[in-house]
Amino acid sequence: MRPAVPSSVLRHSFTRQVRSAPPRRLMSSTAENSQKKAQDALAAAQKNAEKAWEGTKKFLGPLGERAGNLLGSYKQPLLYNLNVTKEVFKQIYQKEGLHPPTLADIKQAYTYLWSQLTPALPGQLIRNGELGRVAVYGLQAYGIFKIGEIAGRRSLVGYKLD
Repeated sequence: MRPAVPSSVLRHSFTRQVRSAPPRRLMSSTAENSQKKAQDALAAAQKNAEKAWEGTKKFLGPLGERAGNLLGSYKQPLLYNLNVTKEVFKQIYQKEGLHPPTLADIKQAYTYLWSQLTPALPGQLIRNGELGRVAVYGLQAYGIFKIGEIAGRRSLVGYKLD
């Protein structure tokens, strides 16, 4: 058996360890760094917004200037928010390692889908109990298609005729 260690020895060794621990960083330096980064990001976003606006004005010509005048004081915040959104999406795209699918990926996906379509598929779906799930997915796809038609017509039923 181990001999009992007096509590005063444990307390003394613990307090020595705590006292000799390196000092912790306070939040002020981190806050200053993050504030500096935020200011840099704001400056970069404003610079990009001005570049984008100039490019848009050059591309659209008089129509672009007229659109800018119609926006009035909302132009600067709108462009800023668009640039911030663009930068956030760009960072997400890079961090997640996203990339568009290659032609080989698309070909593989369609090959797999077509290989699954066989005359025995309805029987397999009924045996597995998956027919209801497939029917709900089909109904959702049809509903999304119909909502797109309604939005395209700008009318709930039929087209508006003159």
